[in-house]
Amino acid sequence: MTSRAHQSRHGIPKRRTASKGLIALCVVLVLLVAGAFSAFALVSSWLEDLPNYEDASAYNTAEKTKVYANDGTTLLAEFYLENRDPVEISEISDYVLEGTVATEDERFYEHNGVDLAGIGRAIFVNIAGGHEGASTITQQFVRNTVLAEEATESTLKRKVREAYISTKLEEQYSKDEILLMYLNTINYGQGAYGIEAASQLYFSKHASDLTLTEAATLIGIPQSPTYNNPVDNPDACKQRRNLVLDRMLSNGYITQAEHDASQAEPLELNLTESESNDGLYKYKYFTSYVRDTLIDEYSVEEVFQGGLKVITTLDVDTQEKAEEAVNTQLESSPDGMEVALVAVDPNTGFIRALIGGKDYDTDEYNLATQARRQPGSSFKTFTLLAALNKGISPTTNLDCQAHVDINGWKVENYGGSDYGTRTISSAFAISSNTGFAQLVTEIGPQSVVDMAHKCGIETDIEAVPSVTLGAEEVTVREMAQAYATIANGGTKHEAVAIQAIYNSDGKLIHEAETKGEKVLSTELTQAATEVMKGVVTNGTGMGAVISNGQPSAGKTGTSENWRDKWFCGITPQLSVAVWSGHRVETPMTYYGECDGIFGRFMSSVLAGQEIKQFPTSSKQLEYTIFDIGNGSNSGETSTPEHEGEEATTETTTTTTTTTEENKDDSGGTTPTPTPTPTPTPDPTPTPTPDPGGGDSTS
Repeated sequence: MTSRAHQSRHGIPKRRTASKGLIALCVVLVLLVAGAFSAFALVSSWLEDLPNYEDASAYNTAEKTKVYANDGTTLLAEFYLENRDPVEISEISDYVLEGTVATEDERFYEHNGVDLAGIGRAIFVNIAGGHEGASTITQQFVRNTVLAEEATESTLKRKVREAYISTKLEEQYSKDEILLMYLNTINYGQGAYGIEAASQLYFSKHASDLTLTEAATLIGIPQSPTYNNPVDNPDACKQRRNLVLDRMLSNGYITQAEHDASQAEPLELNLTESESNDGLYKYKYFTSYVRDTLIDEYSVEEVFQGGLKVITTLDVDTQEKAEEAVNTQLESSPDGMEVALVAVDPNTGFIRALIGGKDYDTDEYNLATQARRQPGSSFKTFTLLAALNKGISPTTNLDCQAHVDINGWKVENYGGSDYGTRTISSAFAISSNTGFAQLVTEIGPQSVVDMAHKCGIETDIEAVPSVTLGAEEVTVREMAQAYATIANGGTKHEAVAIQAIYNSDGKLIHEAETKGEKVLSTELTQAATEVMKGVVTNGTGMGAVISNGQPSAGKTGTSENWRDKWFCGITPQLSVAVWSGHRVETPMTYYGECDGIFGRFMSSVLAGQEIKQFPTSSKQLEYTIFDIGNGSNSGETSTPEHEGEEATTETTTTTTTTTEENKDDSGGTTPTPTPTPTPTPDPTPTPTPDPGGGDSTS
């Protein structure tokens, strides 16, 4: 007989075992609940930073920005992130609509964005050794647009986010709207996004006109745009095309006869050759400048997806003639020589022509708008303006001796030429360094800097004496802009490349300002222009003479060892800055004539046109100073010489020279009736030989 004690000892463990089981069950339940809460919290955290998907239709309407010349019809460029031309569903062949559903998502019209049955089927097929995807058309659209930055991530987080957004889109859009968004955005290879762009690229026709065979070919590409590419891998493309036809048959979209006939057809393409991968079709230095300007003012999305219509200021005829003039010069130039040119309408600031280098595809760096180079003596124009503005007469004499030392700043004329005593007009025409060193010392370098900025030079410039010789670096565009202020009588306009911008709805959203700002008096620009004419008529820029007799004015400029050669010239119709040199600053043994480029260009542009005169004023500039420094009121001659400049800001031991060629006798042209003292002729210095040769051509 078992004692009660014995019974108790055996009974107690049984009760403890039951308790442990209950506890274990509770723990499991707690863990499950905790796990559920943790999973919920984790998934919730994945959905906290979703991109904006509420306006997914924006991906469907993204359009190229198209850039036109000033005529509004000549297409120069198209800017886009993807080569895409969105269309409406009515503009797409039924073969494409039906074949896409049959191939990519046959239960498309039945699920809510995520096909659970399709997922199960895909799992079974993959376990059995086959391969089948489970992503719906909606999910593919989300992956390629809303979650494009995560598309390459094969993580549970990305798949959860994709599924969530897909179900939300299905609540917001109809099935046809989702299918259209998919077809307008999917990658069809060769840079074509969307069915219309693909139709044009591969078959040179609209998506509405695709045949069954053509439609099946395109439908097969997105599964692997590289592998199924009909251009690079036609066999794989044809195999995929036939699979599309199989699925269209099995889903009842085509008959057996249609299926068999299409599969028997060869793979035939009618390719549309792409003009440019970067969307720049013509005048690439100009159109790339337009693109950069747009990006500065608008968002990347607006520029590359906003469907803007941009009317530029470029005149095709003027641009073509500029390129012809430049190419003529380059044909006789050594390898590596390049030319930049900017032509601005002085009455509006509109850039009518722009050349930023020899070949954009070789080097995209824009020598007209990005490169900063020493302008040499072409900057003396601002010293001239500043001096005239201070009441110094252009008949005032300067001592244009061979060398001068002004408080430790040593300046010399090129080749040590002694030009004797010259009026400011004459010194400007022959580009005497020593004479203008004396002049800038008299008026102060800050006045030159202020005048340059007032005219339109944007670069910060140090107010040092050598500023008059072009020591500071500026762009070609700036110089054309600043000289335009002189050409139009003193009104400054910003040199712009864009005339008008319309949004995708055709609404004008930007129009260039053409009013300008009056910064100089007309009597001042008139006086300066008369002096500047002397450079062309009998000074260093005789190559700038225009064949139809149109008056022109300007200034040559060259930096040390001819690293940079300039001519900045004006007529009432155009302000033109021309630069020549090497991309990498290199001393030139060739003396490239920029005034000759100006002359050829303007002669071509103005051929047959009416001659116009520079703006004049009924008032005349009043002069109060007729004698400065060591200049005496006697003696001035002008002979063909070489003048030069080595722009420098040093003021102790550096000798400053410039390197230009004086081509003819120059006494300058006096813009006022102020009496000129009778000059006593000085001996004419012997011309210094041009080491590179090359007289100016006209």
